[in-house]
Amino acid sequence: MSNSTKLVRMANQIATFFNTQPEAEGPKGVANHINRYWEPRMRRQLFDLIDNHAGIGLDPLVMKAAPLIRRPPAEVPPPAAAANR
Repeated sequence: MSNSTKLVRMANQIATFFNTQPEAEGPKGVANHINRYWEPRMRRQLFDLIDNHAGIGLDPLVMKAAPLIRRPPAEVPPPAAAANR
């Protein structure tokens, strides 16, 4: 199972829970959970799925929550061999 598949499954499991809550609370609940418990790398991967793959496979509630999820800054690669000077 690929990382993307696992990420979609995890996001959809969160949405499944919040789909049982009042409709107005759903997007906020999903976003709060992801913001609180997902590390920046996971949120970057989620936004990659949303931005570059139209969120294929994601529950509609995850897509509604996306604007409320904190987008982490782009990953910056480590400086190239600065210690080898």
